[in-house]
Amino acid sequence: MRVARRAAVILTAWLAGCGAPDRGSGTADSVLVVIPRGASFEAAVDTLAARGVLRHPGPFKLFARLRGLPGSLKSGVYAFPRDEEWGRLVTTLARGRGAEVRFTVPEGLMLVEVAELARRQLSLAAESVLAAAREPERLAELGLTTTSPVPPSVEGYLFPSTYVLPVGIGATDLVRVMTQTFTGHWSPEWQARLDTLGMTRHQVVTLASIVQAEMRYQPDAPFIAAVYHNRLRRGMALQADPTVIYALQRRVGRVLERHLQIRSPYNTYLHPGLPPGPISQPGRAALEAALFPAPVPFLYFVARPDGKHVFSVTYAEHQAAIRQIRRIGG
Repeated sequence: MRVARRAAVILTAWLAGCGAPDRGSGTADSVLVVIPRGASFEAAVDTLAARGVLRHPGPFKLFARLRGLPGSLKSGVYAFPRDEEWGRLVTTLARGRGAEVRFTVPEGLMLVEVAELARRQLSLAAESVLAAAREPERLAELGLTTTSPVPPSVEGYLFPSTYVLPVGIGATDLVRVMTQTFTGHWSPEWQARLDTLGMTRHQVVTLASIVQAEMRYQPDAPFIAAVYHNRLRRGMALQADPTVIYALQRRVGRVLERHLQIRSPYNTYLHPGLPPGPISQPGRAALEAALFPAPVPFLYFVARPDGKHVFSVTYAEHQAAIRQIRRIGG
């Protein structure tokens, strides 16, 4: 037993020497690494290697196992020097330290609003966040095309959550963290569901963003999604007010008749089908609703003063619901 322990100590020391950084390589600049919640040890090491923190992932896995890292790995956002010393790397990943700033992104914000939030909370230039959201590398990671009728961006994929981030995080790294968080939430079950729906992920995220913008009462989400799915199947215009607001790129207290005439591919009063892309950042409930709408025949809905919705099958029923809500002060 003593011989085995001594051999393990010697092996650990030798491996640690393999992980000693080459400080003369000029790679001491820090990079941001995201270890998603629930990530396996193997996946975490692969991420570290891909980001340039590890040069020799194979030996590091053995070193980290001898140090007990697989059982104590903490998810989070880390700032590591390239080619970090292995001992410090294991200690940091086990303690989960290194993240120092909280950044809370509510559900349903437009990209321009997320950029403004980053300006206020993280002291980043809003323009730099908007530019980072259009970087070809980010688009490619999400499988998005760089050519479309509108300027492409990661709108819809900046997952709404509370992030704990390193102080001084840059715009590119911020966008990367948020889009990787989205990817981490997108489950294999959801991916398989796309074939059943006959939709792409981008189409589902686009629909979910509209559901998110309409939703005030979360249990209504699957019914709102059902209305839009039913309209799409029938070739009806979605006539979603939030898409008009997105076309305006500013919030308005009430969507007026003149707003409905704005010439934009996002205006679903003028253009049938889904808009070219998402109009906000949908949360998990809206994504699930878009993927698994309620099995109901509704084609219309109207909001009540309390934020809940009344759903109808026929236009006559819908008009009656509007009159009823107006009578009670809607």
